[in-house]
Amino acid sequence: MAREVRIGCVQTRPLATFREATEEALRLAREAVAAGAQLVCLPEYCGGLKSEGGLFAPPSAPEDRHPVLAALRGFAGEAGVWMLVGSVAVDGPDDRLVNRGFVIDDRGRVRARYDKVHLFDVDLSPTLRYRESAVVAPGGDAVVVDTPWGRLGMTICYDLRFPQLYRALAQAGAEILVVPAAFTRVTGEAHWHVLNRARAIENGAVVVAPCAVGEVPGGGAAYGHSLIVSPWGEVLADGGSGVGFLVETVDVGRVAEARGRIPSLEHDRPFRVPAAPAERPRAAA
Repeated sequence: MAREVRIGCVQTRPLATFREATEEALRLAREAVAAGAQLVCLPEYCGGLKSEGGLFAPPSAPEDRHPVLAALRGFAGEAGVWMLVGSVAVDGPDDRLVNRGFVIDDRGRVRARYDKVHLFDVDLSPTLRYRESAVVAPGGDAVVVDTPWGRLGMTICYDLRFPQLYRALAQAGAEILVVPAAFTRVTGEAHWHVLNRARAIENGAVVVAPCAVGEVPGGGAAYGHSLIVSPWGEVLADGGSGVGFLVETVDVGRVAEARGRIPSLEHDRPFRVPAAPAERPRAAA
C-alpha cells in the first residue's frame, strides 16, 4: 500500500549564533513548505555551531529555554508540518553539552528527543583532530517515534558508522531512519554516500540525511549533499554543495516491499565472538 510523504531536507550552514541559525533555518523551512514539504528535516547543530581551539563550541541553552527550538516548534505549529530538528546543543551534565535531536509534530509538540550516542573523536590527519567528547556528554538510548507516515528511528551524524544501532531501530519497527549531520568535508567526500546507502540497504529502510554545508566559524567545514535514499539503496535526491533545500516524494510503503524481497531483519542468528588478541602478532624478520 502506498504511503507517500513529501520530505524536505533543509541544508543550512554552520552558524555561530542562535540568531543567525534561527533566521536561516526558518527561511529555508518556509521555502521547503511552500514547495510542498510535509516533513521538514534540519541538520545536526542547526541551532548553531562554531569551533574554538579545535573543539566544538556550539551556542547552548537549557532545553526549556532554547530559543532555536522554541522558534522551530512555533513554526511547525503555524505551518502545520512535522519537523526533524536534527540537533541543537542543550546544557548537560558535568559542564558538558548534550547534542540533542527532536521530532516535532504539526501542532508544535515535542514527540521524541534523542541524545547522540556515538561521539566524533577522530584524528583525520596530524593537524585535523576532533574530540566531541571533550564538550559533549553521550546519550544512551535508541529512539523510535510514530509519525503519520510510519515509524521513524533517530540517529545523528557519527552514529552512521555504527550499523548495529540502525539494525536495532529497524527491528524495533523503524521504516524511516534519519541521519541529520554536519559531516566533515574530508569524510563526506570519501564515505557519506556509501554509508547512507548501506544503512538503507541493510535495513530495507528509507534513509533521510539532512547535512549542513560550508565553513564552520573557527575552523572546519561541513560537506552538504543532504540525501534521501530508498529502501533499495537508490539515491532519490541529493542536496549538492550549496545552501538550500530539496523536497522529494517518498513512498514509505516500499519498505515492506524491500523487506519482503530480502527479509534479512528476520534472519539474525547468535554466534560466538572470537577473543581479541592480547597483542598483534609480529612478522618474521
